[in-house]
Amino acid sequence: MREFLKNWSPKVETPSALRQAGALPYALVDGRMAFLLVTSRRSGKWIFPKGAIEPGLTPWDSAANEALEEAGVSGAIEQTPVGSYRASIGNDGVTLVDVDLYPLLVTQQHEHWREDNQRLRHWVTLSEAKRLLADRSLGRLAAQLHARHFEAAK
Repeated sequence: MREFLKNWSPKVETPSALRQAGALPYALVDGRMAFLLVTSRRSGKWIFPKGAIEPGLTPWDSAANEALEEAGVSGAIEQTPVGSYRASIGNDGVTLVDVDLYPLLVTQQHEHWREDNQRLRHWVTLSEAKRLLADRSLGRLAAQLHARHFEAAK
């Protein structure tokens, strides 16, 4: 049942209190796009950094903070999300939130960061990201960013 609810997407808007912001950290290396994944603290599955929108911050600034805290990276965050996905939060995994995912072009990777003893981080190509990410919708969002970048470059 939990798996069904995780992927179910009714046409209702999530209340703003149940909306989160996430970062989609990426870098361009030798003409290729790489994505930075982190492990979730609860399950250890590969995800992108995400969390609650902090009071007084824009959603994209909150997303940039999550990337710094969870993955130890900073850079140029876009103000428009590449898309959104639905995630479960809390210890019971039953509460669902919509997460807007903001592209973050990584310009600095820190050796130590707030959650470095709680999470792993791993740079991957798009095909690896699609294979490793726990939620298929995250892979689709990474593919959208990849396509958007390389279509714009033509």
